Amino acid sequence: MKAKLGMSPIAWWNDDLAELSDDVSLEECLRQSRSAGFTGMEMGRRFPNDPAIMLPILKAADVTLCGGWFSGTLVDEEMSKNKDRIQPMIELFKAVDAPCIVYGEVGRSIQGDRSKPLATKPKLTGDEMKAYARRLTEFGEWCAEQGMPLSYHHHMAAVVETEPELDAFMRHSGEGIPLLLDAGHLAFAGGDVLRAIDNHHARISHVHVKDVRMGVIDKLDRTKQSFLDAVALGAFTVPGDGSLDFGAIVQRFADHGYEGWFVVEAEQDPKKNPPLRMAQVGHKELMRVMTAAGYTVETQGFPNA
Repeated sequence: MKAKLGMSPIAWWNDDLAELSDDVSLEECLRQSRSAGFTGMEMGRRFPNDPAIMLPILKAADVTLCGGWFSGTLVDEEMSKNKDRIQPMIELFKAVDAPCIVYGEVGRSIQGDRSKPLATKPKLTGDEMKAYARRLTEFGEWCAEQGMPLSYHHHMAAVVETEPELDAFMRHSGEGIPLLLDAGHLAFAGGDVLRAIDNHHARISHVHVKDVRMGVIDKLDRTKQSFLDAVALGAFTVPGDGSLDFGAIVQRFADHGYEGWFVVEAEQDPKKNPPLRMAQVGHKELMRVMTAAGYTVETQGFPNA
C-alpha cells in the first residue's frame, strides 16, 4: 500500500490567530517541510492564486499541492453562491493537479470567533441534518463533475463536530461527498477515532493526522473558553508529541486498504513549538507507524513529467 505525507502551512501561519504565525515566506515554509521529509503541502494564505506563479514555486521546492480549505456555507447559503465562490479554486487546483478541495463548513460555525465558548456550538435538528447532507452530496457531485472532488472536513465548533453528528451526516449523505477524517478534531470532540474509521472507511478520501494534548483539552471550561482559546493553549500538535496512538490509527487505515495522503495539520504557537522541529517530530513518528503498518511512503515530490 502506498501513502503520501503532507503538511498544512497552519503550523507556520495561522489565519485565525495572527499571533500564532511565524514571519516566514511561502518558499521557506515549503523548504522546511520538504527538508523534514514531507512531499506535499496544503494551500494557505501566502500561496499565489495563479497557477503560472504557483507551479514554479512548488517545483523549486519539490513539493506538490495536496489539498486546501474551502469555507463552505451550504448550511445557510444557497448552492449557487457556493458554486460561484469555489469555481476559481477548482480551476486553480486542476491546473496544479491537486487531489481534492477540503470542504469546511463555516455557516453558523463559531470556530473562528474567540468570544463564543465551545459549549455554544451550532446544532442541527434531525431534519436540518438530512437536508444539509443532501445539499453537500449534490455540491460534491457538481464539484467532481467540474474535475475536482471535495473531501468533507468535520470540525470542532461547526455543525458536524461530534461522532454522532458525523455518523448522521454520513448516513444522510451519499458517495458524492467523500470524507476527510481528522483524528485530532474527532478526539477533541470526544469521539472514537478507530470506530469512526471502521464505520466510514469506504468514503474516506483524505486524512489529517492531527494529534491532541488531552491534558490541555480536559482542563478546558467549555462554557467559557472558545475553540481558538484551546488552540492558543496548545490543544493540537504533531503525531509523536501528543496523546493519540497513531500506531493504532494508521494500522486501522491500513486494515481497510486506505491509500493516499496523510496530512499533518497542527496549529500551535510557532515560538514555543518551532515548525521545522515539529515537522521533523511528526515525520519521524509517521514513518515509524507507517512502516509498521505495511505502507510504502512515496518520497517523490513535484512530478518529473
